[in-house]
Amino acid sequence: ILGDESIAVTATCVRVPVLTSHSVAVTVETEKKLTAEDCRALFQNAPGLVLMDDIANGVFPMPIQTAETDPVYVGRIREDLAFTNGLSMWIVADNLRKGAALNAVQIAEVMIQNK
Repeated sequence: ILGDESIAVTATCVRVPVLTSHSVAVTVETEKKLTAEDCRALFQNAPGLVLMDDIANGVFPMPIQTAETDPVYVGRIREDLAFTNGLSMWIVADNLRKGAALNAVQIAEVMIQNK
């Protein structure tokens, strides 16, 4: 397998002990081609999201950095090798805040605004 370049695999390997914060490796496939740079540009100013994506300098989201914070952190954005028009990324957020209490409040606020 390692010598067969016709096999397309995108891998993410992370091993960390955590008390809080969830991490997820996400792969998306878009209808039209979206480069990793395009994705970074879209995420750069997205509300509630922090872009941490500088692998060369060791900058990417880790659970220890997100604990007790409100935003969702995204990084390790790269074009996926296994899917046409695919992107892979690493997303981390405090599961007690963004995954539960804060998220519920933010959804209620949007519902009230759109009433």
